[in-house]
Amino acid sequence: MADLRGKTICVIGGAGFIGSHVVDDLLTRDVKEVIVYDNFCRGSLDNLSESLSDSRVRIFEAGGDILHSDVLSAAIGESQCVVHLAALWLLQCHDFPRVAFDVNIRGTFNVLEACQAHRIERLVLSSSASVYGDAVELPMTETHPFNNKTFYGATKIAGEAMARAYADRYGISYAALRYMNVYGARQDYKGTYIAVIMKILDRLDRGLAPVLVGDGSPAYDFIYVSDCGRANVVALESDISDECYNVGSGIKTSLRELTELILEIRGSQAQIEYQPADRVFVTNRVGSTVKAERDLGFRTTVSLRDGLERLIAWRDDHQARVQAQAAGKPLPQFATV
Repeated sequence: MADLRGKTICVIGGAGFIGSHVVDDLLTRDVKEVIVYDNFCRGSLDNLSESLSDSRVRIFEAGGDILHSDVLSAAIGESQCVVHLAALWLLQCHDFPRVAFDVNIRGTFNVLEACQAHRIERLVLSSSASVYGDAVELPMTETHPFNNKTFYGATKIAGEAMARAYADRYGISYAALRYMNVYGARQDYKGTYIAVIMKILDRLDRGLAPVLVGDGSPAYDFIYVSDCGRANVVALESDISDECYNVGSGIKTSLRELTELILEIRGSQAQIEYQPADRVFVTNRVGSTVKAERDLGFRTTVSLRDGLERLIAWRDDHQARVQAQAAGKPLPQFATV
């Protein structure tokens, strides 16, 4: 097991949804410094409001774009380990494939090139369960065929393949993490399958019934974001290289079951409304957790109910902060998540 004590870690995309939780978890270790490299396209300072109070955290002042290879190299050059999370999300890749190529593929190449040039000790690369597409068998192990049909998934397959090539040619030590459906505090509305949670809560706030497209049967593997952040850190601490790992709960939950649980937590008697589906990228995806448990000692600790309660508490606090700020009142404290 690698020792992070006294190390400087560069978290690329560290102000984002998952990235800020990686930063939080790193601060539970005796690291020397955490450098946040982020262009704040999707990330925000608000996500780092607590971690920036720790003197070991700083935002790389020269920039945070992975397409700026010289600036990126400078940030990685100050580090011993790197966590790479920056990417365009699924629908952006669908609508703007050339930009997705530049950011997700060329940007990841820039990261690999800088890691090799600076002899980085360890790289953790964010991949996605999107590489699998619809499940051929359940649960999906890491040897499941690439059944992907999206450009986003294609960019993640390319990232994994480039990392493997760099490991073979230059000996880079890395692990790639295939996230299942990550949800939780600090999430935005841009995740294709996770946005349903926020949209349901928005409608309930307005006294409206939740709406699902299709019959609610598509089922996914939901993992709370703090567990996902911890997965990155234990992968960083591992000595096992050139491997990909599912990061999920291994529990299958349909969108109907998810919605019913949210209604129960909210104490709502609303009935789910179903609308015809126009576009569904994946309808069935649950990952095997065996390999991550065996190699990394990783398993989830936050149940779906607990995670949804944490998300709702964070969302309520966040909305109260925004409203207080607009009214010029003192800001309330964040809920613990």
